[in-house]
Amino acid sequence: MHKKILDHLNEAILLFDKDLRLIYINPAGEMLLADSAKHLLGHTAHKLFKTAHSSLFNELLPRLYMLEPLVDRELILERLNQSITVNLSATPLLEDGELSEILIELQQVDRHLRITKEEQLLAQQNTSRMLVRGLAHEIKNPLGGLRGAAQLLDLELQDPELKEYTQIIIAESDRLQDLMDKMLGPNKPANKSLLNIHEVLERVRHLVAVESTKGIVLQTNYDPSIPEIFADKNQLIQALLNIVRNAVQALQNDGRITIKTRVQRHMTIGRKRYRLTVKIDIIDNGPGIKPELMGQIFYPMITGRAEGTGLGLSIAQSLINQHNGLIECESEPGHTVFSIYLPLEKNHANS
Repeated sequence: MHKKILDHLNEAILLFDKDLRLIYINPAGEMLLADSAKHLLGHTAHKLFKTAHSSLFNELLPRLYMLEPLVDRELILERLNQSITVNLSATPLLEDGELSEILIELQQVDRHLRITKEEQLLAQQNTSRMLVRGLAHEIKNPLGGLRGAAQLLDLELQDPELKEYTQIIIAESDRLQDLMDKMLGPNKPANKSLLNIHEVLERVRHLVAVESTKGIVLQTNYDPSIPEIFADKNQLIQALLNIVRNAVQALQNDGRITIKTRVQRHMTIGRKRYRLTVKIDIIDNGPGIKPELMGQIFYPMITGRAEGTGLGLSIAQSLINQHNGLIECESEPGHTVFSIYLPLEKNHANS
């Protein structure tokens, strides 16, 4: 009965002898460490968790020999070249009053942390969109009246020099109208059809290659096995183009951009879990995004460039949200990654 219970737990359970050699691991533990019990049994904890925080094992044995439990939260482990975050709990097991085994429980918290981050990002985007739409509508109404009055005044004026002033008012009104339309974002429903995501990416790569200088290298790392997705081709091109152009501008005419595609399994987006999603990474080796801007980059009018409008990422996020997807970003000097997630569900075509 106890084995049946352990085999069906979602938490990883590992049992070590007093020399910290693995003598039991449940199926959840095999999944967490991405290996079978046959290969893992007999290995030391130092080998299994060799990338853990350096002080962990300095604390673990002495405290366990003193029969004290140990808890470590948000511990970073490496698994198949992928970092995972776990909460660890180690409990000494006694036999005749002496330490006989050590029970270690590992709970992967990446997914919980990621879901929380996604919910915050989506809530931020929805709040931002509502505020901007309200502001844009309030500006557009008097702007139309201003332009109309300038047109009427232009018809009444005979002096070419005075007409020049009214033409400036009309031109600037049109410029502001265009800015308001961009702030409001896409106002047409998505025209979705089955398409190859790599055709979209190649179109984006070609457009950016024509625009950018020779000092910028554009390279690709595609997974050709990715199936067709149900999406609006033009909207995806616009969203991806905004992100890649941002990377080009960050590089300032010298650097490397990599466009990478992979299939991501068991992905949660906006409280809905998808069996398969396509993950598109736009990676550049530029200076990175300032830490104080990281939490705001998807807000409209937020930009780190003096000449930027700050609308590109906001519009891109809105377009990807229309496809039940999400854009995330991680950045440090020399390595910035924008990750776009799009569901690959068969029934997504009917949503």
